[in-house]
This record gives sequence, C-alpha cells and structure tokens, in this order.
Amino acid sequence: MFTGIITDIGRVRTVERRGDIRFTLATGFDAAGLAVGASVACSGVCLTVVDTGSDWFAVEVSAETLSKTTLDTWTEGTQVNLERSLRLGDELGGHLVFGHVDGLARIVDSRPEGDSLRFRFQAPPRLARFLAPKGSVALDGVSLTVNDIDADGVFGINIIAHTRDATTFGTAAPGQAVNLEVDMLARYVARLTGHL
Repeated sequence: MFTGIITDIGRVRTVERRGDIRFTLATGFDAAGLAVGASVACSGVCLTVVDTGSDWFAVEVSAETLSKTTLDTWTEGTQVNLERSLRLGDELGGHLVFGHVDGLARIVDSRPEGDSLRFRFQAPPRLARFLAPKGSVALDGVSLTVNDIDADGVFGINIIAHTRDATTFGTAAPGQAVNLEVDMLARYVARLTGHL
C-alpha cells in the first residue's frame, strides 16, 4: 500500500526480455536497504523487488501487467515515479493507493495556470464514473485531486510547481498515456450500491 507521494524519480537502466520482462531501475533510494520481496510503486504499479545493488533495483513484470499499464512502453532512460511501500505509523500525505492500475488515461492538453500546470486527461468510459470533483485519483502513482470532470470523461487536474518538479509530470506531454488508479472508496461505494 502507498500514499501517492513520490519520493524519487528513477530511471530505467536496462530492459531484459525473457518469459517476463525484467527492468533494472536506477534510484536515489538506498537500494541496498530494499529487501528482495519488497513492494515499490513504479509509476503507480506495485512491483516486487527481485534484486538490488547500491543504487538500483530490479523488478519483473508479467504479460498481464504489461497489457494493463504503460510499462510496455518503457525503454532504457525512461523516467519512473517511485514510492516505497507504506509502513505502519508513516504519515498518510496523499490518499490510499494500492498500485493496482485500473486502466490508462491520456493527456488531452496542459497549459500554465498561475504557477501551476492545468492538465486535462481523457479517462476510459468504464472508469470515468469513479471520478468526482474534489475526489482523489492516482496518475502514474501520484496522488492528485480531481478539479472537474465532464460528461465525456475528460477531467482536469492542477499540478503545483513542487509536484511538477518532484514527479515525471514536469516532462509529460499531450497524447501521453498515464497509469490511472481510481480511489478505492469510489470502487466500493459503486459495488455496495449495485453499480459495479
């Protein structure tokens, strides 16, 4: 479990195609302190650490995960939002993020708004109903607040300067896909009211 507060921007160091794909990620974390078997959110996808070095760790990704996320587009040099898993007693600065990506949203446009960047995203129709103004959403692992959403599933988010600089949203561009995880509370409310 995670909070959606990114603590490092890692970089894909190597991509090895085997039965699954193995990514080695360079990180500013003390990777030697990451246990094999630990969970790390990598651009919003909960992945298991399978090997570590002093400034890198490796994860393996199945075909199922590749089919549901942006990870199939990762190449050497791709920047990745990283967050270590939440420990009991840690501050919950964002919202509860599980690392279980529901689908992909696409950046429609972005423009400056004050010191922030105003992004608009297109959500898949099956997921748009889980988004609400002032509700939480995780995009590429970043906990964000939905400003507005229209009937076509296009929703707006403001990215403040700190978030822009501390995440990959500083280089995000229109047309780009991002991993979208809807708020778990919205999912359970839909289930309990018979809408799921």
